[in-house]
Amino acid sequence: MMNMELITIAHWDDKLWRSIEPVYREAFPSGAKPEGILRSMLDRGIAHIHAGLIDGQAVAMAVTGIVNGAEGKRLIIDYLAVSRELRGRGAGTVFLDLILDWAKQTNNVLGVIIEAESGSSETHAQRIHFWEKNGFILTPYVHQYIWVPEPYQAMLKPLEQSAQVEDNGESLFRYINNFHKKAYRPSSK
Repeated sequence: MMNMELITIAHWDDKLWRSIEPVYREAFPSGAKPEGILRSMLDRGIAHIHAGLIDGQAVAMAVTGIVNGAEGKRLIIDYLAVSRELRGRGAGTVFLDLILDWAKQTNNVLGVIIEAESGSSETHAQRIHFWEKNGFILTPYVHQYIWVPEPYQAMLKPLEQSAQVEDNGESLFRYINNFHKKAYRPSSK
């Protein structure tokens, strides 16, 4: 078992960001939220940044948000990345488990939602396999955003039996879209 430490912040920390930024940029060379947006999301209390450290070295990072709905709280995983040298060695699962424990214990989250690119490439298949291997259920609904070319599908991991998908997955995008709207809304400062 890999010994990984989880650090979770709700307020911007330049030092922590600089340690995880290389993992973020390596995993998301395009399509990543700019630092200013991430900083604003934390400043407005709509997101958390998580760092996975092994022997004090940042090896994983995630950006998450908690959203409320009629069915209870859900954790949106906006980004999750593991350093290239640790991919395929269980680090992603260890890191994800730490985040899920944090979400259940500190926020009483009932389910976790992610959106995965809905493509036919080997990379897309590997990403979906990772999430499915970790208990996420791929929904059939394919969502097309107007501002990005690739389509997406939502995946849900129920943490409580009450957190189920009652439709084809379209309802999960209400959570996702609500989170994205808040992320890109200008700060009222």
